[in-house]
Amino acid sequence: MQIQRAADSNDDRTLGLSLSGGAAFGAAHVGVLLELEARGIRPGLAVGTSSGAIVAAAHAAGFDAEQIERAVLAFRWSDIARWSFAPRLGLLDTRAIGDAIHRVIGFDPLIEELPRGFGAVATDLRRRRAVTIDRGPLSIALRSTIAVPGILPPVRREGSWFADGGMIDNVPVAAARELGATRVIVVRLHAKFENVRMMRTVNRTADLVDDPSVVLIQPEMERMAQWSMVDAPRLIAEGRRAAAVALDAAALDAAALKQAAPEPAGFAAAD
Repeated sequence: MQIQRAADSNDDRTLGLSLSGGAAFGAAHVGVLLELEARGIRPGLAVGTSSGAIVAAAHAAGFDAEQIERAVLAFRWSDIARWSFAPRLGLLDTRAIGDAIHRVIGFDPLIEELPRGFGAVATDLRRRRAVTIDRGPLSIALRSTIAVPGILPPVRREGSWFADGGMIDNVPVAAARELGATRVIVVRLHAKFENVRMMRTVNRTADLVDDPSVVLIQPEMERMAQWSMVDAPRLIAEGRRAAAVALDAAALDAAALKQAAPEPAGFAAAD
């Protein structure tokens, strides 16, 4: 795969994509991208938490949905973390992410140089709040957003320690708006058996359903593995199914978006 150097003129710079975290469940995001691409819907910016940030970063780097699908189907956990026997605040070393980015892109790009807007949501452990990392090396942002305490080490950046954004905001709609989106396609990964009290989310599902500027896509993860990639093909298919249902219900396609789009004032695109 090779990074796309400039944003496509067909990208909608007012349309954001918000991808939630969920470990291997994040494969469902790829199905959403496949359906969006098939309909000619091209979000000009993408944000994500944890595994959602990894998929969002690939979209922001200009890779198409089929390229991302191939990468996810070939994904191994060792691509982002390796066992570490050196003293550190986690069992695994996430510097493998930097190696993976170099293999795929050839270098570790600055986020502000990506062809589409991108933000990774992480938790500032000192201030106990969610932050959107939208500048600096891509590898640092991804290492920060996936840093599950006790398993993956937090990342020190600008005097603070950052860890998994899902502790504060696993459905990062606000982050998409911070980057300039006036409309947001939100993908919330969930399962019928989950106890929602176990994860603090800033944006409640009911609020998203009632928001006319949001299209909410909710793939169903029941009976699929969250910590193994064995169900990746099924997750991708479920993501595409859920996206088709939500987009049909919203009567959303490229033509409808173009007709409804406001002027993209204030959006700083990386051209």
